[in-house]
Amino acid sequence: MAVIERVVPATGEDAPGPLALPVQLYLVTVLLTVSVQIGPLYVTGLRALLIVLVLPLAFGLVNGRFGPPRAVDGFFAAHLLWAGLALALDNPGRVVENFGAQGVEFSGGYLLARAHIRSAADFRALCRALTLLTLATLPLALWEAATGQAPLIALLSALPGVATVAPVEAGLRLGLHRVQMDFAHPIHYGLFCSVAFVFCLLGLNRVFPDGARRLAAAAVVLCGGLALSSGALLAMALQLGLLAWHRIFGASRYCWGALIGVLGSGYLVVDLAAHRTPMQLFMAYATFDAQTAYYRKLIFDWGMVNVLAHPAFGIGLNDWVRPSFMASPSVDNFWLLTAMRYGLPGFAFLAAGWGLALVQVARRDLAGDPGLEALRRAWVFAMVGLSFTLATVDIWRTIYSFTVFLFGAGVWLLEAEPSERPAPPDPAPHRRHAPPLYRRPGLTTARPRQPARRTRFPPAG
Repeated sequence: MAVIERVVPATGEDAPGPLALPVQLYLVTVLLTVSVQIGPLYVTGLRALLIVLVLPLAFGLVNGRFGPPRAVDGFFAAHLLWAGLALALDNPGRVVENFGAQGVEFSGGYLLARAHIRSAADFRALCRALTLLTLATLPLALWEAATGQAPLIALLSALPGVATVAPVEAGLRLGLHRVQMDFAHPIHYGLFCSVAFVFCLLGLNRVFPDGARRLAAAAVVLCGGLALSSGALLAMALQLGLLAWHRIFGASRYCWGALIGVLGSGYLVVDLAAHRTPMQLFMAYATFDAQTAYYRKLIFDWGMVNVLAHPAFGIGLNDWVRPSFMASPSVDNFWLLTAMRYGLPGFAFLAAGWGLALVQVARRDLAGDPGLEALRRAWVFAMVGLSFTLATVDIWRTIYSFTVFLFGAGVWLLEAEPSERPAPPDPAPHRRHAPPLYRRPGLTTARPRQPARRTRFPPAG
């Protein structure tokens, strides 16, 4: 934890504010997955909450109540519309059920964050809530890793009239059971913890003392590690790497440009010198075993075959073309699966909104407000980690909405202004003459001025 920044004493402006009630309810429904079956519809607690909130939130965004419209808003709306069109063409009998659920989860999570995470106090309150929720799962995670029994799933399954997720038999890794908690898959619990990790490190650096923050961050790492997911571990390792780079080179204005140059040069060197492509090497080291890495390479190769065969509207919810020995229909790559289902335009709209907002927030001038800069780094590092993690896992159900919610929670940074700006430099730092001397009462600091002497010359001749 040597890369953790030292805490700066908090002021009144730095204190976390109260987290809005809709956000509190949202986080509870993300962590506690309960559902009921209403005819053909599968309604979770999260979907029920967002169905109530999504229309008022959408009107609020259009009316400018949550700040001026942003390009990311338009790109995300275009992604949803294109996805609905693609499903209507590919799966007309399932478009209402599936697009309704996806549209509510995606737009509801994004709009909820845009509406209620509007300031540094709101963002710090979110960081605190995610940290405390993750720490609360630690005893349950330790029990599940040791015994293979998920106490939270067992408790929710015992409630009358509702259902929860089914336990996933993922096998042992490193002699431990993979912790699922109450998510659809252990990967999702690891992703949840990976975001809480960087939010705790940076988002609370003006709230909690150094010792408490380091202890909490270590506990969050333990929670995420117990999921035994390479995607979650990759995200936390990447976030630590970014923190270390900033700690060492952050004083330079070319800090991040140099990092991009180093990574680009490394990619070219690997591509020219190695027997495998950089993507293959990345997959090999981003998984626990070589067999999984090879299978993910096959998924990527055949997934691209499907994308290029249906570039406009994708394959929808239909099965994808692959060799017969690839029995599982799952695609462990969210970005690839988006292009497969909704075509290249559907993927492009989502990627453009995601990448544009990330770059705009990263390039904003927030000099003079170290607290705001720390929050910006927390969100940017979390989104960079998520971007790479989503290339190795797929997300669905509650964690799908939660991922979009986290992205929307940083859009307010496009409007945030530093509380203090550095003083402008002196336009004339080097003066020809010394400044005049001033007298203080009772002191004589200047010598009395002597009258000028006149030189007399003798008369000529």
